[in-house]
Amino acid sequence: QVQLVESGGGLVQPGGSLRLSCAASGSIFSLNAMGWYRQAPGKQRELVARTGGAGWRNYADSVKGRFSISRDNAKNTVYLQMNSLKPEDTAVYYCNADIMARGATTVEVHWGQGTQVTVSS
Repeated sequence: QVQLVESGGGLVQPGGSLRLSCAASGSIFSLNAMGWYRQAPGKQRELVARTGGAGWRNYADSVKGRFSISRDNAKNTVYLQMNSLKPEDTAVYYCNADIMARGATTVEVHWGQGTQVTVSS
């Protein structure tokens, strides 16, 4: 009923930039916090950045000053602008959102399918 669809991953050289997008669709009553996580091979999934409907933003220390999260509430879409990319940013990036579906009484956590980001020369 609810889907998160990511786009924008790819291969980029160190120092380059990429912009990820994640659009939520389906039977949505309310869309709360949205964010991005990543998982590198052999590592646990970790928080990259998150933002709430009121505009607050949290970032992992490793991306502060390089990445920027934003959202377009009219489009139910969250973005991740990634600048000054490093090889250690290579991972599968997952979109995450706290959503209450229409007819539901609780908020559930939804995940996208993931998009690969590879930083390499």
